[in-house]
Amino acid sequence: MQKKTVRIGISYSLMIGLWASAFPGIRAGLESYTPEHLALFRLLIGSMALLVFAVLTHMRLPDMKDIPAILSLGFLGFALYHILLNIGEKTVSAGTASLLVTMTPIFSAMLSRLFFGEHFGLYKWIGSIISLLGVSIISFGAGNYTNSVNGILLILLAAFSESIYFVFQARYIKKYGFIPFVTFTIWGGTIPMLVFLPGLGEEFLNASMNSTLSIVYLGLLPTVVPYFALAYVTSLVGASEAAISLYLTPAVALAISWVWLGEVPAFIALTGGMVTVAGVCFTYLTVNKTINILNPYFLSKKQ
Repeated sequence: MQKKTVRIGISYSLMIGLWASAFPGIRAGLESYTPEHLALFRLLIGSMALLVFAVLTHMRLPDMKDIPAILSLGFLGFALYHILLNIGEKTVSAGTASLLVTMTPIFSAMLSRLFFGEHFGLYKWIGSIISLLGVSIISFGAGNYTNSVNGILLILLAAFSESIYFVFQARYIKKYGFIPFVTFTIWGGTIPMLVFLPGLGEEFLNASMNSTLSIVYLGLLPTVVPYFALAYVTSLVGASEAAISLYLTPAVALAISWVWLGEVPAFIALTGGMVTVAGVCFTYLTVNKTINILNPYFLSKKQ
């Protein structure tokens, strides 16, 4: 029992720490790479690592009829998400970006209501309003207002794109299993990104070692490892309990950004971020039934 507890603790630490570190990792990569090339480079590294894993585990390939849907979900959940997030982080701090991404489960809940008739009760509306208020406060705490607000909007759009991926993934996870599905969609997200391949080699040659190593780190660790850790924890304690713990990610991202990049969050932006997280927590912790919508979000989250 004690060994099991230790393994769960290590898995939680990997999930929260690696996902949180992705936000400052992106900022470091953007010092030498364009948002598009950063996203492509990261996904290429993750795809190659997962290809090795797929070969070693004899992973079955998806059925032909499911490939269009998998490609579409991969584009929304990985390609578009990463491009928008990367562009947004050119003007928005890593810590603030991690707080904005917590809007994803709110968007997921709204989409579930729209497409699947999922109940969207009073508590969800209150939580959503609180979260949107927090986003508004963050925007007022931005330094360069116009550029930062544009960045905030792009990150929110990234969160919305990712929420579509989460809402429509359930049937494919049930069919293929969690790890194969994530592998397929990362490959699916990498393929359309190949249009940005021209120029990547030149940026690689001219990039600083810090930026390149940051992207290699992003591709090998935050893009891959936390998913396996989450699958292990979920198998032992259930998806809902595993999901709740990941509300710590923004707080850890703020701390890592402070140490790694020297980003000290403005008080008003930090306040807005806490309000945003509070709204999300209120939505999902006041009614147990709503936590089920969180599961796809935390079973696929990638910085």
